[in-house]
Amino acid sequence: MILKSFELYKIKDDTNFYLIYGKNEGLKSECINEIIKKNTGKIFKYDERQIKDEIEPFFENVLSGSLFDSNKIIIINRATDKIYEIILNLIDRNISNIKMILNADILETRSKLRSLFEKNKNLICVPTYQDNNETLSRLASLIFKKENISISQQNMNLIVEKCNGDRQNLQNELSKIKNYALSKKKISSDEILKLINLSENYGLSELIDSCLAQNKNKTIKILNENNYNTEDGIIILRTFLAKAKRILKLADQLERNNDINKTINSAKPPIFWKDKEIVKIQLSKWKHKEVKKLIKNINDVELEIKKNYSNSLYITSNFILEKSNSEINN
Repeated sequence: MILKSFELYKIKDDTNFYLIYGKNEGLKSECINEIIKKNTGKIFKYDERQIKDEIEPFFENVLSGSLFDSNKIIIINRATDKIYEIILNLIDRNISNIKMILNADILETRSKLRSLFEKNKNLICVPTYQDNNETLSRLASLIFKKENISISQQNMNLIVEKCNGDRQNLQNELSKIKNYALSKKKISSDEILKLINLSENYGLSELIDSCLAQNKNKTIKILNENNYNTEDGIIILRTFLAKAKRILKLADQLERNNDINKTINSAKPPIFWKDKEIVKIQLSKWKHKEVKKLIKNINDVELEIKKNYSNSLYITSNFILEKSNSEINN
């Protein structure tokens, strides 16, 4: 049975198996903690690979009971379809003293594990999608209000933009800001910029920046020097999409004022000084109409990847190389 993250209160006490999947690590943590709070028992944490390598000790721990820890909460991290048969075996045993939580990354629609939990009314499946900026902004606002910290909406937007749709990133950044603000109740933009970290991978950021600047040689070099894996394909695309949307806003502003320096200096959220030159180059390469087309292309490629996830890195790399070639795009 599918539940949204805010519907966990609907879970019945006799529910024993839960699947929490998606990229929003912060929201997944909240869901798992909410399930743990509703139940009692000793907590055991496993990695899927650990279970596959030590299947007998795992079953022995799950199925055995004692006077002191008859109730157990089993958390399996990085769960995939490889553990499907094991989970099916445990479900068929009708174990009553075990709460089992599967923490998974993105699961495709055709995933056997996802299908099992979605279709069975006795199992709970909770997808966690990326938070939008409005949600993150609302969460941040509540925390700053609670801590009595004064912060402008512009700085709030700056923090939210850096969180890449994940409340775990937001919580990490807010924690640093709260600690910094122990001796002061108002924080400037410069202080915010120094405190927060980019949530995106710097290698990915440099890769996309080189592509948007249509520096093909550097793009190829970065692709060759980094050991990206299948899961990185979708992350690269989302980093690409975020940067393309920023260029779209800037290109729109540039068409209005015809002043590239004014456009960059007045950008919201502010552009780091070290990024200004590369952004200038990107704006010279991509016009407003072209960026809109690029954003559509990125969305199309993401759909293609979801249909052919095993080849996601190959598809993404080809797309990146194509867009880094000025001869093809002009």
